[in-house]
Amino acid sequence: MKTRKKLWIFLLSLFCLVLGGCGAQEGETEAEAPGVSWESLSFPQELEILYATQFSAASSPEGYTKISIEDGLSYLVVPEGAAVPSGVPAEITVIQQPLDHIYLAATSAMDLFRALEAIDKVTLSGVEADGWYIPEAKEAMEQGRMEYAGKYRAPDYELLLSRSCDLAIESTMIYHTPEVKEQLEDFGVPVLVERSSYENHPLGRMEWIKLYGLLLGREDAAAEYFDTQVEKLRDILQTENTGKTVAFFYITSNGAANVRKSGDYLAKAIELAGGTYLFQDLPGEDNAQATTNLQMEAFYAKAKQADVLIYSSTIDGELQTMEELLEKSPVLSDCKAVKEGAVWCTGKNLFQESLGLGDLMVDIHKILTEDQVAQDELTYLHPLR
Repeated sequence: MKTRKKLWIFLLSLFCLVLGGCGAQEGETEAEAPGVSWESLSFPQELEILYATQFSAASSPEGYTKISIEDGLSYLVVPEGAAVPSGVPAEITVIQQPLDHIYLAATSAMDLFRALEAIDKVTLSGVEADGWYIPEAKEAMEQGRMEYAGKYRAPDYELLLSRSCDLAIESTMIYHTPEVKEQLEDFGVPVLVERSSYENHPLGRMEWIKLYGLLLGREDAAAEYFDTQVEKLRDILQTENTGKTVAFFYITSNGAANVRKSGDYLAKAIELAGGTYLFQDLPGEDNAQATTNLQMEAFYAKAKQADVLIYSSTIDGELQTMEELLEKSPVLSDCKAVKEGAVWCTGKNLFQESLGLGDLMVDIHKILTEDQVAQDELTYLHPLR
C-alpha cells in the first residue's frame, strides 16, 4: 500500500510532464485534432511485405501509418508535427513520432534497432547490462545512455514516466501479466506487442525490420537492409535439399528434449539451408507455441539416426564438449550424429541477434554440404568436441 501511495503521489507531481511527453492520451486526441479526423483518413499505400505474416502496414497521403499485428492489435503512427486525428477508435493505439525514449522489454528487437543505427532511441531497458549479448546495448547501459527500467512483468513506472517514455515494446510474454500492459496504457504509455518470433519463415522474422523502420521514420534504410540480407541468401535458397536430417533441441531440467515444431521459423531455416527437419507432425502443431517437450525415449527414437544434431543454447546455455551433452542424457551416446562427430551448438547470442538468422542459415548450409568446416567460417555454430 505504501508503494502504491508513493507512486500516485509521484504521478500527481508529474501530471503536466506526463501530459506533454508520455504517449497519446485521450485528452490529447480530442485537443490536438482540429481539421483532422479518423473518418477522413484513407490508407492506400500498403507496405510491401514478402515473407512476414504477423504484421501489415499502410500509409495515408498525409503521412499517417496504420499498423496491424496478427494478435488483433492495431496502431496509428502519427508523424512528427502532425495532429492526432479526432475520433480514433478506442481499440487503436496512437503512437506519436518522434520516438526518443523507448522502453524495450522484447530483447530480440534490439538487433533491429542496431541495424537501423537507432539504439540511441532505446533509453529504457527491460534487461540489465549483463543480460545483453549485443555489445552496443551493453555499452549504452554501462555508460548511462540506457537505463534499466525493470522486467516486463514489473516495470519501474516512476522511471518510465520521469524519462518521458513514449513507447513500450513488449513480447507476447506481457499477456501473462495483462495488468502491466493495462497500467502502462493508463499512464499514457502506448504498448506495442511484437510477434516476430511467431513467423514461420526466417526471412519473415527478419522482415520485421520494416515495421521498426516505420516507427522510427527510417523506412528506406530498413528496406535496403532487408533486401541486402535476402540477396546474401539467394544462392543458398536456390540449392537442392541435401537429404540430411537435422534435429534442433535442448534438454530441459527434468530430462525432456525441447524441440522446435515443424512450422517454426528455425525448422524452416534448416529446410531452406538444405536440410530435412527431423520432427514433423508433432502433437500440438496447431497451437501457438513454437516448441514442445518430448520424453527422452521418444526423442531418442527419432534422433538416433539423424545426420546432424544442433543443440540450442538459448535457455540452457552453451555446451562445448560431447561429454557435457552426454552428462545431460547418456542415452544419446548411441546416436549416429554423436558417433560421427556431427553435433553442433548455437551461440548464446543467437536469440538476441534476430537478424542473424541469415548467417545461421549459411552456417547450417556449410555443415551440411562441406566435409570440413573451420570454426572461423561459422558465425553461430560450434562443434561439440
